[in-house]
Amino acid sequence: MNLHEYANYDGLGLAELVKTGQVTPKELVDLALEGIDKVNPQLNGVWQILKEQAYKEIEAGLPEGDFQGVPFLIKEILLHAKDVTTNFGSRFAEGVSFPVDSFLMESFRKAGFVTIGTTSTPEWGYNATTEGVLYGPTHNPWGLGHSSGGSSGGAAASVASGIVPIAHGNDGGGSIRIPAANSGVIGLKPTRGRVSAGPFNSEPLAGNGIEFALTKSIRDTAALLDAVSVERPGEYCYAPRPKVPYKVGIKKPVGKLRISYSTKTALNHEPTDEVVAALNKTVELLRSLGHEVVEDYPEYDGEEFLAAVNDIWSASVAGMIEAVAAMKGEEPTEDVIEAAIWDCYQEGKNMSALRYKAAIEIQAKVSRQVGEFFTKYDVALSPTMGSEPVKHNVLNANNPNISALQLTHQMLGQVAPYTALYNATGQPALSLPLHLSNNNLPIGMQFAGRYGDETTLLQLGKQLEEAIPWIDRKPAIHVSPSNITV
Repeated sequence: MNLHEYANYDGLGLAELVKTGQVTPKELVDLALEGIDKVNPQLNGVWQILKEQAYKEIEAGLPEGDFQGVPFLIKEILLHAKDVTTNFGSRFAEGVSFPVDSFLMESFRKAGFVTIGTTSTPEWGYNATTEGVLYGPTHNPWGLGHSSGGSSGGAAASVASGIVPIAHGNDGGGSIRIPAANSGVIGLKPTRGRVSAGPFNSEPLAGNGIEFALTKSIRDTAALLDAVSVERPGEYCYAPRPKVPYKVGIKKPVGKLRISYSTKTALNHEPTDEVVAALNKTVELLRSLGHEVVEDYPEYDGEEFLAAVNDIWSASVAGMIEAVAAMKGEEPTEDVIEAAIWDCYQEGKNMSALRYKAAIEIQAKVSRQVGEFFTKYDVALSPTMGSEPVKHNVLNANNPNISALQLTHQMLGQVAPYTALYNATGQPALSLPLHLSNNNLPIGMQFAGRYGDETTLLQLGKQLEEAIPWIDRKPAIHVSPSNITV
């Protein structure tokens, strides 16, 4: 197998080759490492290479999971692998590691993945782009100089460019879906409580944050969700698994759905004409597939909501910084933390319990309003982003003239105004790479479902994947020598 052949497979496809003896896990790892050598100097998405650890995992024997032998990358925040440095995207956190795997890392290993490296993230995951001071900018494979999205930007660039078919990510305000939309891959934020963040985290970002991955096929997404939906004893929140596994459920027809659509945003920021046109194309496609599609939108106070998001993020980021300070035995200082993040830290550290409680109550109110809306619809459609991928330096967390709240408004009120709502409600939301702009940059569409109902989203995703086979698209920067764009 050569690099071109390798890049044409999804994760389950590569695992099948391993199970049938057509390729070895070591051969796949070597191909993935070759891909890193080829494209990462341009993209800057892979931060650490774990070659020797990967070889040792293979020599020790890989579990016979659905993804046995498939090369894999992990994002440097929240999830952690035993004794692997996780820098949280921050100069202050450099060198931090944990003595055990997180629960999700255990699940990834049991699924058979071989971890070959780590990917970049903005500082403390607090941005809708990946271009912090520590790592520098992670470039979009579709257009150098454009953002690959954040905060799982390194993961998205690595999947889009063909380095790996699946890479770990997490999502506290859109951090899986935003980079998925920017980089032309699939990004699912599962239901709150679907994936454990233990053992050292309870509910990240007060339940707004959830772990999963970026993928390039719906069947990989479904099989992976089966693999990581593990009920752990004592979990504060757990979403019950479906009676039928996701990888089986996607084989069943989705049926006729009632779907709402809208371009309305929390701060009434208008998306670009190209994004509106892409949404309208999606609406017509859904109607042609037999779905009932109605223009509608859940009403809530956008300013109040984003202020609550900012307070929850500030308290949570402050908590992460304080935890790292305790691990390192050092005090955080302004010279090693980006400007808006330092403001975020100060806000969180000095926030009263009553203010934090008020933010939680606002999110609960919004969640109930949106939940009532979903009694009328199976799925809600919106764009994922307000525009095609922005250029670097549009979102600059190290700008001394911008506060944490201003950055929140800019990234979640303007650049990515559709994603954070479903972190607050806990509902599953799926970004699909359905369209390309006139500049040949990806435009993703977001589909949100009822709480606990990933199955419907994945079935719909499978139907749309068959209607628009995006897996054949390849960006300008790709490990394959044949860069075909359709």
